[in-house]
Amino acid sequence: MTHFGYEDIPEQDKEARVYEVFHNVAEKYDVMNDAMSFGIHRLWKDHFIADLQPYPGIRVLDVAGGTGDIAFRIIKWIDNVKNPGDISSLNVSEIDIGGLSSRREATSGGADTTPLEEVVCCDLNLRMLEVGEHRAAQYEIDDRVKWVEGNAEALPFPDASFDAYTIAFGIRNCTHVDQVLKEAFRVLRRGGRFMCLEFSEVQNPLLRWVYDQYSMQVIPVLGQVIAQDWDSYQYLVESIRKFPNQEEFLQMIYREGFSMARYENLTNGIVAIHSGFKF
Repeated sequence: MTHFGYEDIPEQDKEARVYEVFHNVAEKYDVMNDAMSFGIHRLWKDHFIADLQPYPGIRVLDVAGGTGDIAFRIIKWIDNVKNPGDISSLNVSEIDIGGLSSRREATSGGADTTPLEEVVCCDLNLRMLEVGEHRAAQYEIDDRVKWVEGNAEALPFPDASFDAYTIAFGIRNCTHVDQVLKEAFRVLRRGGRFMCLEFSEVQNPLLRWVYDQYSMQVIPVLGQVIAQDWDSYQYLVESIRKFPNQEEFLQMIYREGFSMARYENLTNGIVAIHSGFKF
């Protein structure tokens, strides 16, 4: 048995149940992220990319990233590295994402010998991938992201394929988190970095109580009003409570072979960034 939110279900049923959740919420996923977090999720993701520091020529696998939020931020960061300015305080959410350049534009001059990065977005849910691909086409960067259907517990990539592995708000939905970490370790090259952005345990007791009341009583209502889907957002809230806390997840990362693992709390631990290296 495993958990699906607060419900105990057979392990073999969880993947299909999670698939249904994200199929249902795909169209309103980004709108709901703004509504649920008052837009703060954008700052969390910007901080996540600033910590990653992607560079020209990097090969990144973004897992459970169907709608493209992380992939697009990686590309935007790299574009700013290629066109130097002061990127120390770069806030991706404040930059017109429509200003992203396509690979065709980036290479049209013929003189730039900077190696091209590769950003691969892998998601189990086809509907989420479709939303991401549509957004990429709107921004005219569809040639800069590769969209792949795949399971985080059995990735369709060879060993030692990527310089970085990112997963944002996705790992808690997986049935076997340890297997997800094993696969992350497998597909990373030596020196590669694993990075995870996920909801975690709020550190301040008073803020934890306020956050619990808000998430359990308000977020499902928002889901019903905005996405006409109470149940999916009830599950998403419950899934946060079932995920290991910061220290427990850190130890899981170490157990799967990563080195120099650490975490950073954001917004008092509402979310945390965990990372580790493969040596």
